[in-house]
Amino acid sequence: MVAFHAPALDGLARNPALPTPLLLRLLAFDGGGDGPPRHAMLRPGLPESAVAVILAHPNPWVRIDYAKSKLAEPGQRARLVGDPSPKVRAALAYGPQLGGPRASVTLLPDDVCARLLDDHDPSVRTALLGSPHLTPSFVASLATHRDPAARLSAARVWEKLSPEEQSALLADPDPEVRRAAALGECRRDAHLTAELLRDPNSAAEALRHGLLHRADAERCLAERTHLAALAENPSLPADLVERLAVDTDEDVRLAVSVRPELDETRRMAIDFTVGDLDRGEGVRWVRDGLDDPDVLRRAATSAHPLLRRTAARSPHLPPDLLLLLARVEDPVVEDYLGIHHPDTPEEVLMRVYARLGSTFSAWMAETHPRFPREGLAARYADHPDGHYRRLAVRDPAATPTLIERLSHDPTVWTRQEAAEDPRLPLHRLRETLHVPELASSAAANPALPEDEMAAVLDRAGVPA
Repeated sequence: MVAFHAPALDGLARNPALPTPLLLRLLAFDGGGDGPPRHAMLRPGLPESAVAVILAHPNPWVRIDYAKSKLAEPGQRARLVGDPSPKVRAALAYGPQLGGPRASVTLLPDDVCARLLDDHDPSVRTALLGSPHLTPSFVASLATHRDPAARLSAARVWEKLSPEEQSALLADPDPEVRRAAALGECRRDAHLTAELLRDPNSAAEALRHGLLHRADAERCLAERTHLAALAENPSLPADLVERLAVDTDEDVRLAVSVRPELDETRRMAIDFTVGDLDRGEGVRWVRDGLDDPDVLRRAATSAHPLLRRTAARSPHLPPDLLLLLARVEDPVVEDYLGIHHPDTPEEVLMRVYARLGSTFSAWMAETHPRFPREGLAARYADHPDGHYRRLAVRDPAATPTLIERLSHDPTVWTRQEAAEDPRLPLHRLRETLHVPELASSAAANPALPEDEMAAVLDRAGVPA
């Protein structure tokens, strides 16, 4: 019975109009051992009474879901720091898993992170050190920690450490910590770079950014050792750059072509190939300068596709560069603009949506604040593709009659979109509550009357 009504309960847990008494009733539900629907713990702005129920819930998975909520206040999540379950504390330590580049997390206070790092359970400590949600100041404070794994993390923020802390890590008794410290320091120390080149675990990274003796560079070139990494090295002598620019390896020539010191004429004279959909991690010096106006201008105005694509990841592009990239006619540039920039033009977002359908990039375009709404009903209500008919529901001018018609659409995604729209006539909304593929959407509809919400709980056997 619980399984049959699970979609409606899930939708109710998402309903922004769910009254607090019904929310508390739902949160207290054990769900046959599965606990309440996850969305009940992931709602924004939970009242204190609801937080108290979650923190004391006997099912640890309820507390785990709350520990991973990106919408919860960090001070409320932090109350799980003393939870009896190490799985809950580990979930709190790692933090939320973001659902896209536009999502953000308010970080836990440093003192809470310190408690988690001193947890007696190793899984909690490991989760914290692997978390992407730590302040740089906290990571830097780990330089003198007794745990070598913590000191290893501190080496990630090398430039934020004091000279004394850096020296201590370079002489650390743990070999992994020493290697990580050397990789941080080798950018300005050719002797350290030479040592790292003898270690297969660090050679490629040292070649990529370490300060190089010319003899070491020439030896690597002669032995053809990690040439694509060598081609990125900022200290590589100009004549060796020129030799790599005509190397027989396509990846090496491509790496040379994105070097920051090249002017546009020299860059585009290199014989490189970039695939139509190549993304990768982006060009490092552009990626590191996504908030630097000069870096963005150099990259966005370049004819090199990888520079433009990396620049398109920046939410800080000024209006002229944004419009310039919007006209590039590169699908990867359009995807990145739709994902990252708050002012992406509507026509770019529509092109991404039209081209990619139900992919992640299309979803990011569709959920973009500037995704068009006005006029969608007139344009798409009778479109042959159900993905487009679904867009008609988003139009503020769509009538209740149209919404009801779309709730009977042949495409399930369109029916679900219509079932969740508050303009759906009440008689049809009540009907959709009893249609399996529409029950979740109907229960999430904010126009659902409170007595109908209570009836959903009653039918599912949720105790009053």
